Amino acid sequence: MQTRAQPGDNTRTREGIEMNVGIIGAGHIGATLARKLAACGHQIKLANSKDPQSIQTLADEVGAKAVTKEQAVADVDVIILSIPFARYPDLKQMLSQVPEQVVVIDTSNYYPQRDGAIREVDEGKPESVWVSEQIGRPLIKAWNAVLAATLADQGQPAESATRIALPVAGDDVRAEAIAQDLVEETGFTALAAGGLQDSWRQQPGTPAYCTELTLPELKQALEAADKARAPLNRDALMARFMAPGTEFTREQMVAINREMTA
Repeated sequence: MQTRAQPGDNTRTREGIEMNVGIIGAGHIGATLARKLAACGHQIKLANSKDPQSIQTLADEVGAKAVTKEQAVADVDVIILSIPFARYPDLKQMLSQVPEQVVVIDTSNYYPQRDGAIREVDEGKPESVWVSEQIGRPLIKAWNAVLAATLADQGQPAESATRIALPVAGDDVRAEAIAQDLVEETGFTALAAGGLQDSWRQQPGTPAYCTELTLPELKQALEAADKARAPLNRDALMARFMAPGTEFTREQMVAINREMTA
């Protein structure tokens, strides 16, 4: 029998504890997280930028409830934000109504070719620090450093020696612990990767980003990250992946990421 955590509880998610999770963003990452967390017994509300009807079929398929953005952030323990990077300022007013104890998790990444140039980030401000400022509240950075196909299909049991590890960064111990537990439930080992000021180490263009590493390998990758080089790697990788007429498998993308960020 499952026990439901009350919205805003300090209870960490553990096996057998059901949490209320709102996900804003129904793309590859958001939809996959909805599916996986629903399968673990959590109550999932899923919203996109349009309306609930536009994702009703998807929500039914993954085991979530299709709702508006406002409904997604009401009466929940955790909010997962999985939207285009440049859209975060739009959420500030809505999130200002959410109780402080609700955990907010950011899965996004900044790609200037897609999002437009953001001066502060281009000048070195870590992406999730910028996001936190835009939405007006603390957050945890998780599930950003994984390909959608990896997240969907490459999770493994906790005892597996080849289990892929994912970095989780944040400044609040309780919130980070909850995010780590959720990452573990999706089939990956969660590694505490420092505070948000250090979260640049898991941004695009770093050795930890979308390279499918085990826990010892991920620790080394985070240490090896070069802040000045990362944006150059990111842009070079984007140019390679988006070149006309190219198509890559998940394995090829991982190999290229490893090669160009080593």
